[in-house]
Amino acid sequence: MDSHWKKKSQEEIKSIVFNALEENVNYDSQNILGIPASYLDEKVFNQDASFVKEAPFISSLIQNPNHIGCHTLGKSESFFQGTQNIEKNLLEICAVDILKGESGKQDGYIASGGTEANIQAIWIYRNYLINEHAAKREDICIICSEDSHYSMDKAANLLVLDIYKVPVENDTRKIREEKIRAVLLEAQNHNKKYFIVICNMMTTMFGSVDNIEAYTNQLTDLSCEFKLHVDGAYGGFYYPFVNEDSQLTFENQNISSFTLDAHKMAQAPYGTGIFLIRKGYIQNVNTQQASYVEGEDFTLIGSRSGANAIAVWMILVKNGPFGWQEKIYILQKRTAWMCKQLRQLNIEYYRHQMSNIITIRSDYVSKEVTSKFGLVPDNHDAPKWFKIVIMDHVTIEKLVLLIEEIKGSLHNNVYKT
Repeated sequence: MDSHWKKKSQEEIKSIVFNALEENVNYDSQNILGIPASYLDEKVFNQDASFVKEAPFISSLIQNPNHIGCHTLGKSESFFQGTQNIEKNLLEICAVDILKGESGKQDGYIASGGTEANIQAIWIYRNYLINEHAAKREDICIICSEDSHYSMDKAANLLVLDIYKVPVENDTRKIREEKIRAVLLEAQNHNKKYFIVICNMMTTMFGSVDNIEAYTNQLTDLSCEFKLHVDGAYGGFYYPFVNEDSQLTFENQNISSFTLDAHKMAQAPYGTGIFLIRKGYIQNVNTQQASYVEGEDFTLIGSRSGANAIAVWMILVKNGPFGWQEKIYILQKRTAWMCKQLRQLNIEYYRHQMSNIITIRSDYVSKEVTSKFGLVPDNHDAPKWFKIVIMDHVTIEKLVLLIEEIKGSLHNNVYKT
């Protein structure tokens, strides 16, 4: 398998991005009269500033390329073909080098975030089932765990689909096959015939990972017609680098699509979700009424910032695959260190062994501590858990401060023991 992900120097990155911008439309030197867009307002954003000429991302922001449409299908807006090629390369890195797909066998685009990408997947599958299986909308439902992201509920609401949630074990956050079976049977009893299934690659709150075989075993045993989407909005840039034997890749033929979020673990600007799907599906959401858009539009969002795609590409190629592996390795070690400190204090917590999220039971953290350290609850009204996310900026030195606060509170009998 050829690798699309190769580490590049800053000079190489600058050259590639600036050459791509040169291939885009130039509003100054060309007589471009029909596009309802231009550079960012020059009264506010100065293109002549000296630092801009050394800053490819800032330059791409100012030049403001619109990446409307889906560039993996063929035709796209030729005004911005230079930077669209960078987006296509980014998608290949994610699909092939990270998720083990075959080169050129996936469609996708840079979405506004994981929420949009999840809705995009469910929208595609709903239409696919209607178009290819003559399904009625009321025959189709969404299946996911109760720890799944709230975007599944948004999708159910927007697409007018019923949603069924599989309960998880409170301590382990795992779903068992018999629970999946019970939910599937319940849905079938409600005359559901087609299932859009969401499998979590690290949940937002707990970092837990669903056992995909627990789903597929029961779906197959009950002869369910299904399409399976992996929500890797949090885990997509983390979990594949920790678990080399992951079943959550394009090598698994049961999986048709993935969501990744570069604005989480990849530290890209907000607005950089990534949607990837096997060839042959995204056509089910082609909006042919977008006839003024070259290549038409297959995305939920429509106009998109090309600068966001460039930002993610720059981050990945600056680190390279080995640099990324090292980054994740360090975060794993920090997370393990923090878990050891919590165990020594007999504090109850949950952590998936391949995750950098630690979720502490609310009994052990006071309001003062949660506020001081910005710990996030599972529910702001009635929290049962508070999470710590070990990001690049969350150093051992900062974790020590939290441990010291917890020790002080334990000494003062603030917590249950």
